[in-house]
Amino acid sequence: MERLVGKPAPSFEMNAVTGDGKEFIKVSLDDYKGKWLVMFFYPLDFTFVCPTEITGFSKAYDQFKELGAELLTVSTDSQYSHQAWIQNGLGEIKFPMAADMTKKVSEQYGVLVEEEGISLRGLFIVDPEGTLKYSVVHDLNVGRSVDETIRVLKAFQSGGLCALGWQEGDNHL
Repeated sequence: MERLVGKPAPSFEMNAVTGDGKEFIKVSLDDYKGKWLVMFFYPLDFTFVCPTEITGFSKAYDQFKELGAELLTVSTDSQYSHQAWIQNGLGEIKFPMAADMTKKVSEQYGVLVEEEGISLRGLFIVDPEGTLKYSVVHDLNVGRSVDETIRVLKAFQSGGLCALGWQEGDNHL
């Protein structure tokens, strides 16, 4: 797999549904220029671990906004499936849910499980200039940490060398 970190984030345009489930929209990487983007992929709607992550990130949305970051979640389900899930189980969230029906975006970001047509749990942080700064990808059974994502985002925004476990207010190396 080709390295993504440190390079321009792969461009995308996808159909999506707003977090309240009321409108279908298009989202693209260009929509996030000038802002930090935290984009995370998950395998499927109507599953068990995925809603814990999505609602966890939604609860922390204001913290991301204060850091100049936007959130976007992506799966290979359709925007119609996303809408049905918001309206029948997941509940409203504070950011769009994008539909990677062609699986192209999942493939470009290196998270596609081709034989199943779903995405691994991949999380990417893109800086305001469009450079991919952070990538973590893992298997399906374990959810990600909102707190760790915020810590890493703050570390990148600090502009310094951040040692193991760096927290906001710590000295840089």
